[in-house]
Amino acid sequence: MPIVPYGKLAKERARELRNAMTPQEKKLWYQFLRMASPRFLRQKPLGPYIADFYCPTAKLVIELDGSQHYTDEGQERDAWRSGLLSEMGLRVLRFSNREVDHDFQNVCQKIIQELNENEKEGTP
Repeated sequence: MPIVPYGKLAKERARELRNAMTPQEKKLWYQFLRMASPRFLRQKPLGPYIADFYCPTAKLVIELDGSQHYTDEGQERDAWRSGLLSEMGLRVLRFSNREVDHDFQNVCQKIIQELNENEKEGTP
């Protein structure tokens, strides 16, 4: 299923979010994802949602979750978003800000594993 087009407001909001990244988003981007292969994008509009990081080649979304994600309401929103992204044919990896702060190598390793699994699935 193709990605749902996004409008001008989503594009503007994504630009704002790129300019106001959290410390954990900055760390993951500048210390790992910016140089990763295949290429990742920051704050990418995907339908009505803006993904923290997106790899179009691997159809992989990476989300970093702060404390607001651990409320009942936040968990419901996250489940809805993950379901929507899954319906678009995308996979979602979620990490807490704490994981990025205190277990960065493991976060990077999990992303690499996901990319490697995607590569294996894509080969005939």
